[in-house]
Amino acid sequence: MTQAIPQSILDALTDVEMPRRMPAHAAQSSLSLAGMRIPMHKSQALVVGSGAAGLRAAVELKRRKVDIIVATQTLFWGTSVCSGSDKQTLHTASTHSAGDNFMELAKALGSGGAMDADTAYVEALGSIEGLMGLKHIGLPLPEDCYGGVLRYKTDHDEAGRATSCGPRTSRLMVKVLAEEALRLGVPFVNHCTAIKLIRNIKEGDSAVAGLIAVKPDARSKENPYGLVVFQSPAIILATGGPGELYRDSVYPVHCFGSLGLALEAGIELTNLTESQFGIGTRREEFPWNLSGTYVQAMPYIYSVDSSGAEHNFLADYYRTTQELASNIFRKGYQWPFHATRTLDYKSSLVDIAIYRESQAGRTVFMDFQRNPEPVPGDAPFSLERLDSDVADYLKNNEALLTQPIERLRQMNPLSIELYKRYKADLTRNPLPFNINNQHMNGGIAVDIWAQSSLPGCYAVGEVAGTHGVTRPGGAALNAGQVFAIRCAKHISANSDRRNPPAADGLFTAPVEDCIARIRHDLKNTGAPSIKEVRREIQARMSDKAGFVCHDREVASALNQANALNKRISESGLRIENPAQIATAMLWRQMALASEAVLSALNLYIGNGGGSRGARLLCSASGTAVPETRTGRLEDYRFLPERDEDKNRQIRVRYSEGRFEVYELALRTLSNPGNFYFEKNWAPFLVGQIYEDGYPETSGNPA
Repeated sequence: MTQAIPQSILDALTDVEMPRRMPAHAAQSSLSLAGMRIPMHKSQALVVGSGAAGLRAAVELKRRKVDIIVATQTLFWGTSVCSGSDKQTLHTASTHSAGDNFMELAKALGSGGAMDADTAYVEALGSIEGLMGLKHIGLPLPEDCYGGVLRYKTDHDEAGRATSCGPRTSRLMVKVLAEEALRLGVPFVNHCTAIKLIRNIKEGDSAVAGLIAVKPDARSKENPYGLVVFQSPAIILATGGPGELYRDSVYPVHCFGSLGLALEAGIELTNLTESQFGIGTRREEFPWNLSGTYVQAMPYIYSVDSSGAEHNFLADYYRTTQELASNIFRKGYQWPFHATRTLDYKSSLVDIAIYRESQAGRTVFMDFQRNPEPVPGDAPFSLERLDSDVADYLKNNEALLTQPIERLRQMNPLSIELYKRYKADLTRNPLPFNINNQHMNGGIAVDIWAQSSLPGCYAVGEVAGTHGVTRPGGAALNAGQVFAIRCAKHISANSDRRNPPAADGLFTAPVEDCIARIRHDLKNTGAPSIKEVRREIQARMSDKAGFVCHDREVASALNQANALNKRISESGLRIENPAQIATAMLWRQMALASEAVLSALNLYIGNGGGSRGARLLCSASGTAVPETRTGRLEDYRFLPERDEDKNRQIRVRYSEGRFEVYELALRTLSNPGNFYFEKNWAPFLVGQIYEDGYPETSGNPA
């Protein structure tokens, strides 16, 4: 048996405290207009967001002696710090005895399709630098006695390139990066919400020049709306994903991302059709993904109806108790829903079953005090009757124990400790959960240096659309670190060649526009309220564009989203008091992001696309039907994915009040074997490798 872990160690890996105070950046000047004085911050580079990706970018820029500011909505609050799973994964190149083949890793990263080949290779190569940098500053990655990082297999990962510090891996990443930022003296502007990017347009060319933000504690008589302006020729968006887009979401509350902000600035987005959905605890309690050992412990999953009656509903789906229990286990490393795994009694049939129970008004639970109940007419659950992959995994981890809670404690005691912090004792009580939106695989389209279609504006972390349809679990943490390093290198290398700082007068018109919008919306009784807009967007996205999606409903959902944006454009969005200004601006942008997602999805369906990734595209003309022990699920007949769609991305751009949506072929990868030391050393020394900008794109607008 594995040695018991002292409680002090469990506590240290669960209760991860952040630095109490970070250096504050003071405004160097102010902008006087419309009878107001608005603080102005100036720097060579600005990072928006303080999660793992944003902090890594800030640290790498500071190390390169770039004058940097970090502006953040709430310091140490967001997806990186507040969310995760049983043992949150960091997916990198493996360090097994034979080393790793970066081409094979790139192939694995892009295997789901719709991922640029050069992006996949950059992420593969950069994973070593990203991981080792974190280890160097103190991330406690587990090692064997020889110094090899311990690895395991995760979803869409056959090589076993995953590692973890436990449920708080990304929080620990933020902690060590924040401590490094503190050591380096990186300055922060806290409680600051970005609401508008400012572009500098000269002779038809456009580049980022700064942004406008709302900072409530900056409100004063001279600045009643709490506006602040940042002037910078390089801006890195590291704001995370659009967590508020769905009602059924496992994101922490108030996670908006910046897709709408980018759309308003004319920046190109990609792969918005691709998200991840999976089981997790409910948002109104403690949102957390129930992947990994939570389900590998094979708890009893059941539902309770309005009269309090208990239902062993999974027994209606699987043919034997062994098949049922083994597929509960497989949800651990096949956590995201995947359309193909609803067939042949595979693990995503569990998700469909849970979804149907929720649709029927029942509450679904997992109970770690009980083993799975048997399928009617079949033998009871037994550790002697498990599929070979399941039995081998439990045996290798010395977890062939009697009860689920014992198996969970043996494989991952931290997963129990975590829920205790939120008054959910898995050793005593069952856990309510459902299917949630968890991650956006699409986002802002970027080049191999993380630069967007707006020169000088970069995107890293979940807001960047670097993933394809699927990705190995934990690859998102790796991508954020890799591209944070890449954009820092690019900004540093180009700092002498960037345009001189924009004149203060460039900011006058955009700021006046923001002031006019705020004044119009304040107590505008004819405009929709923030609550109404939130409820409409989230209901539509969860019900019509969730992981179960019906082809004939998307077009009408898109029309409704378009109508909402027209109403907001014409009437505004009601702001009850100045404290709601930032939230109102974010919901304006979320309405745009919602329409952008539906526009991309509508084009994909209209062009004959099928079910892929984490979305089941149901259609009467579908050729695939999930089967259960009790019969076929005709209501979930779906269109299979087409192979040719893997070779394209769907791009979205917002211009002059309308969306342009089109397909684009994937970028390819030049043969890395053509690089030679003597030939390619000079291009590195003179900075030529940094000169390629965002690729020119063209497509057929829908």
